[in-house]
Amino acid sequence: MHTGFENFIRSSVIAATASAATFSGTHAATLEQIKSQGYVRAATANEVPYGYMDTDGKAKGIAPEVAEAVLKTMGITDVQWVVTPFGSLIPGLKANRFDMVAAEQDILPARCEQVLFSEPNSSYGDGLLVPKGNPKNIHSYEDIAKNGDLKLAVVNGTSHLTFAEGVGVPEDQLVVLANNADAPATVSSARADAYAATEATITSLAKEGSDLELAAPFSDPVVKGKTMRSFGGFAFSQDANDFVAEFNKALVEFKTTDEYKKILTTYGISESSIAASLAKKTADLCAGQ
Repeated sequence: MHTGFENFIRSSVIAATASAATFSGTHAATLEQIKSQGYVRAATANEVPYGYMDTDGKAKGIAPEVAEAVLKTMGITDVQWVVTPFGSLIPGLKANRFDMVAAEQDILPARCEQVLFSEPNSSYGDGLLVPKGNPKNIHSYEDIAKNGDLKLAVVNGTSHLTFAEGVGVPEDQLVVLANNADAPATVSSARADAYAATEATITSLAKEGSDLELAAPFSDPVVKGKTMRSFGGFAFSQDANDFVAEFNKALVEFKTTDEYKKILTTYGISESSIAASLAKKTADLCAGQ
């Protein structure tokens, strides 16, 4: 039996597929085409607080809400949303199943080779979801790497998987999940000793059960001598240069408003993290700087 929400997701996928069929070839729609048709096709992953659909079928979270506000200033008020697993966001964008991704994906060099990113929309650190009391005393990715008996759960395609591999967590100690929603049960059932995601995500997940908590303190991963911090942005097809250019102008302007700050702080993003998002440029992040 399917819930109303599951039925909504199914219909969204069908609608997105049908919508994609209106475009010829594999090229992304130009900004002129998007404005002419009056809508944009956007995808997000089901990850609170970064991007998700509520039970009424409304796109919520940091990325969707900022995206809708920015697009509105560009004269685009109809956003047709679809939810897809995190690991399918970039492949779906490359296959022209949607025009943009709003999921606060970390802007990484390997991803920049596949898609175009906006300027950073947010900055965030990582965290670990562990059983209450943190019985295995896990406070970092490195703690997992140093103990071959421990297992770490991560979502496929995320920067957290990259960080884990970067500090030396071997493949046989990784439990790769399809989505963030599977994490609480994975840790509660001891399939994994910890789950890695952003701090805000872990804080949200820890509220779902009294048997889980955010590991504290937590040490940011250090890969090749560099402390890892994520910078989330909006992703577009590589041939959507005109769309990205105008979106960036509108995004940079929107980030100076109280409305922008209100969206992020509502979802638990600190003032310091908001300020940190202004410290990096996408060109530098794509270059690995």
